[in-house]
Amino acid sequence: MTVGIFGGSFNPVHNGHIALARAIVERGLVDEVWLTLSPLNPLKSNPADLLPDNTRLEMLRLATEGIPGLRVCDIELTMPRPSFTINTLRELSRRNPGIGFRLIIGADNMLIFDRWKEHDEILRDYAPIVYPRPGFPCPQAIDLPVHDVSSTLVRNLIAAGDERAATLIPAPVLNYITSRGLYSTDGCAKR
Repeated sequence: MTVGIFGGSFNPVHNGHIALARAIVERGLVDEVWLTLSPLNPLKSNPADLLPDNTRLEMLRLATEGIPGLRVCDIELTMPRPSFTINTLRELSRRNPGIGFRLIIGADNMLIFDRWKEHDEILRDYAPIVYPRPGFPCPQAIDLPVHDVSSTLVRNLIAAGDERAATLIPAPVLNYITSRGLYSTDGCAKR
């Protein structure tokens, strides 16, 4: 069995994340995609903008419920922080010796992959699947659907009360966010 590890802050998870994960499974690149919640990405700024881990994890569960081939992985919530991808991949391999893991990464990240901790080992042992991102030409990117949506855009639309947000995130996730008033008017997470 081969599993693709699709890590992210998922703040919030959006339809682009889900569609990409489904396409990777449907194309037979992996048997399953595990959407792996990252509590703190060492290469991202503004960690204070993140919703709490358990809130983002619940949104991931709501977004993937009932979708064959997609699972939620919370392994990084139990690991030391900051969470480095190589450590996550090693731990997943240790816990699941019968599974081959592949990293799923956007073209934007592939272009700065040399900044990742022990990136050579990731390339060698976890054969990245690189998906295209608008504005980031990358020769390693494979032909997968491009989704020009970001969690930042979704947060800003929700904060502004813009109805277009409803077209960009799964309905159960929107209901969860709306019922809890999770994003303030400045687009940052409410605590």
